[in-house]
Amino acid sequence: MINTLTDPTFIMALLVGIAVFATLFTIFMPLLDRGDLRARMKAVALERDEIRARERARLNAESGSRGTLRHESNTSVRQMVDRLNLREALVDAATEKRLKMAGFRTQNALNIFLAARFVLPLLFLALAVFYIFVVGALEDKPMMIRIFACIAAGYLGFYAPNIFISNRTTKRQQSIRQAWPDALDLMLICVESGISIEAAFQRVANEIATQSAPLAEELVLTTAELSYLDERRKAFENLGERTGLEAVKSVGQALIQAERYGTPIAQALRVLAQESRDLRMTEAEKKAAALPPKLTVPMILFFLPVIFGVILGPAIMKVMDNYAR
Repeated sequence: MINTLTDPTFIMALLVGIAVFATLFTIFMPLLDRGDLRARMKAVALERDEIRARERARLNAESGSRGTLRHESNTSVRQMVDRLNLREALVDAATEKRLKMAGFRTQNALNIFLAARFVLPLLFLALAVFYIFVVGALEDKPMMIRIFACIAAGYLGFYAPNIFISNRTTKRQQSIRQAWPDALDLMLICVESGISIEAAFQRVANEIATQSAPLAEELVLTTAELSYLDERRKAFENLGERTGLEAVKSVGQALIQAERYGTPIAQALRVLAQESRDLRMTEAEKKAAALPPKLTVPMILFFLPVIFGVILGPAIMKVMDNYAR
């Protein structure tokens, strides 16, 4: 088995098989994707119930009554996190914020994240030790390099959850950023027609869900917080913190000022919607302007040799035939 695993022919065939599978997966996965909008809306509804229960319990505690919440049963992940005290060791002020920006808002998600940061380094380190010292990879390298490779694999496992959260946050913010100007336009129409801000958020969430499910989630959660939080300002601030986008924070500040001073919000929404649309167009123009330099190297490496071969190939063949005669 060791000889088979270290055989270059077997490794090359394995890499080719992985590449073919990745190509087929990339091509056919969008065709099989049904969308997770229903699951997202169900999760948001459950979280809205949790907000309601939490706020009721807090109000009962403030009024002097003994309000109790029904806690979830301890799972193995939660027991491991509590037993190893991973919250104090790995959680800082920005960890929960980053998880919320990635769409993971529950305590269970935090426990899984902490467990992954504890387990994955050991797993990656064990796999690296097995592959390097048991299978025999890097045999021609010095011992220090092999030990360094094992340590690097452990570090990779430690930061793998952070990389996943960062990628998830980037995709989520991109989806929200693209749909935000359209959501502001719909919100402006609702506000000008006399609908309250809670009903406007709910209506916009229903309309924008097909374009951006993350944005629909955030608007529904904001609607729930507006209904149950004692300070409406906190709901708008939470919306900006969960998304991490300056455009959303600006709208939240405008809504807070409208709630505090009674200023008309329609004009502010119109200006902010135009700014968001201009910003989206500017980003598209930047990407379009950066396209020609990015295409220069592929054109030189792949297209020009083929063109030269097609143009000069017949002439070279004729010259070779003449010299052969």
